[in-house]
Amino acid sequence: MNHLQRRMGTFSLTMVGLGSIIGSGWLFGAWRAAQIAGPAAIISWIIGMIVILFIGLSYSELGSMFPEAGGMVKYTQYSHGSFLGFIAAWANWIAIVSVIPVEAVASVQYMSSWPWEWAKWTSSLVKNGTLTLPGLGIASVLLLIYFLLNYWTVSLFSKANSLITIFKIVIPGLTIGSLLFAGFHSGNFTSGEGIAPNGWASVLTAVATSGIVFAFNGFQSPINMAGEAKNPGRSIPLAVVGSILIATVIYILLQVAFIGAVDPSMVVHGWSHLNFNSPFADLAIALSINWLVIVLYADAFVSPSGTGITYTATTSRMIYGMEKNKYLPGVLGKLHPIYGVPRQAMFFNLAVSFIFLFLFRGWGVLAEIISVATLISYITGPVTAMTLRRTGKELYRPLHLKGLSIIAPLGFIFASLTLYWARWPLTGQVLFIIMMGLPIYFYYQAKLKWKGFQKNFLAGLWMVTYLLCMMVISYLGSEKFGGINVIRYGWDMLIITCLSLVFYVWAVNSGFKTEYLKEATKVNEEMRLRERTIKSQLDKEKAV
Repeated sequence: MNHLQRRMGTFSLTMVGLGSIIGSGWLFGAWRAAQIAGPAAIISWIIGMIVILFIGLSYSELGSMFPEAGGMVKYTQYSHGSFLGFIAAWANWIAIVSVIPVEAVASVQYMSSWPWEWAKWTSSLVKNGTLTLPGLGIASVLLLIYFLLNYWTVSLFSKANSLITIFKIVIPGLTIGSLLFAGFHSGNFTSGEGIAPNGWASVLTAVATSGIVFAFNGFQSPINMAGEAKNPGRSIPLAVVGSILIATVIYILLQVAFIGAVDPSMVVHGWSHLNFNSPFADLAIALSINWLVIVLYADAFVSPSGTGITYTATTSRMIYGMEKNKYLPGVLGKLHPIYGVPRQAMFFNLAVSFIFLFLFRGWGVLAEIISVATLISYITGPVTAMTLRRTGKELYRPLHLKGLSIIAPLGFIFASLTLYWARWPLTGQVLFIIMMGLPIYFYYQAKLKWKGFQKNFLAGLWMVTYLLCMMVISYLGSEKFGGINVIRYGWDMLIITCLSLVFYVWAVNSGFKTEYLKEATKVNEEMRLRERTIKSQLDKEKAV
């Protein structure tokens, strides 16, 4: 039974997912969503949950088939080869490496409103939602702390993970209860210009840019931990769906509590004028809930720092993996002989984290970039799952998702629509950052004498065409989503839905039996043998 006890059950995997979903998103998400969509932000969270559920279900089948660490970077390479594999890995890395500075920014923004007399100096750390030079200095120190805690060993911080996850769930719960009890203005939900004061288009934009997609990003964690699952076929889908649904309930209650707790005088000129550096702490101060103020300021360091330290380890492993796939210089793939940590990869990620920190100095701006980059990396999940149904028929599937032929295209359409809702020029800027990675891929292909290049390139050509089409539609689209209004509101979303279906069919049909599928089959077979061993163990124990 020892073998089973060492592995993670459904509850443990759900806690991993929930702990990852509830990071700095809960500290700022409700404020940003209310600022963009007003009281209708509650609907934005529900739409966000639906989008992520459809994408998460596709990844659940893949995670149960290939239970390996960091699997989400590898799946696309199995189905479409190195070119699309690189784009998916690059987008995923951009999305995750930028989480490290966003967590540091979250802590500093909460720190900037410390109310105590001795801490008056902290008010100079943030100005108009943007870090000042002193604020950047403190955020830089936090980045270095995350880095150093991973420099000698990756296990140093992981021991405290369960405690931090409990902390992350209890504090939002206390915040919801306190705000609902201390000062709830039900009139805030209908006063002024009604439930959706900025129009229904803003409700959709909030899904993409307020931190909702960013908040749900943690659903990846149970999939990336699939190698540790007792029963991947059962545990992974339950953990993914369970963590998304539990987090949705928490986030909706936080949104309701936030909207109700705001002083009506603060939204007389509209929700878009609602400015906070540390939203829930500022509300707690206004309502004189002093004990909650202290708890929130403590959590503003614990929750984001926990995520920041974990992601510092994750991103170094991603860079290490990308080097092993021959996408990056060999020096980034070296592990330290004693500590087993890819230190050169860590230094590289630290440098990139500093670039993101100094270019985008506010939580809101960074959360927008992460959300759009995340959506681009998610688009490949439904495509890969359906492609492998054709090219990897012989693979063992502990979870054979019923209705995947409907779930996968819907997931692709929902992700494409959410990408469009992010508004021009943000969509163009992030798509450009993704395209910036292509010269790196071409350079390393040249070093490999373009071996197998044509086949791999053609299998991923749909993605480059798709990204360019999305950029053009975003620019020409409705003014409600930042476009020049050549394509009117309503028609824009109809066009994206139809185009998404075309690209989905192209994408699924462009997959082939790649050379990397051999590696995938090996992982799949090992997992099948492991499941047989565990089953026979359990049968023996029942017989005894």
